[in-house]
Amino acid sequence: MNIVFSDERMPGERVVGLMREAGGCCAAREGFDAEKLEVSVTFVDAAEMRELNRLYREIDGVTDVLSFPQYAARADIPKDAYISIGDVVICSEQALLQADDFGHSPERELVYLFVHSVFHLLGYDHGSDGDRSEMREREEAVMERLRLTR
Repeated sequence: MNIVFSDERMPGERVVGLMREAGGCCAAREGFDAEKLEVSVTFVDAAEMRELNRLYREIDGVTDVLSFPQYAARADIPKDAYISIGDVVICSEQALLQADDFGHSPERELVYLFVHSVFHLLGYDHGSDGDRSEMREREEAVMERLRLTR
């Protein structure tokens, strides 16, 4: 999976490498050729995330990650062309707070948020308990493969 990172607030090379590996794992797990998929990733601070939430979700608050899928449904994603499947925005500050709260590494939290978003870009949601469970199983399988378990 080609990942286009914003220049601002870039994480270290280890996290970037793990995100690249994670993107490939997510694509392969869902039957996509990772070489044909592209995702953009931007890291923002809490103020920027709050503004994005206001603008796109009408929520006045900071969240850890936002996903902006290019396709409305998984079935709409072409499998035979080089395409962008969407954009991921990660709030680095929130990710670091959550890592501390959950008792795991910032590296694990940043990669998990990316994996979570990639599954959103590939058509998964967590609106119901069943959907949440299905999405969580996929996320944890990828995290386990990367040896970034809780």
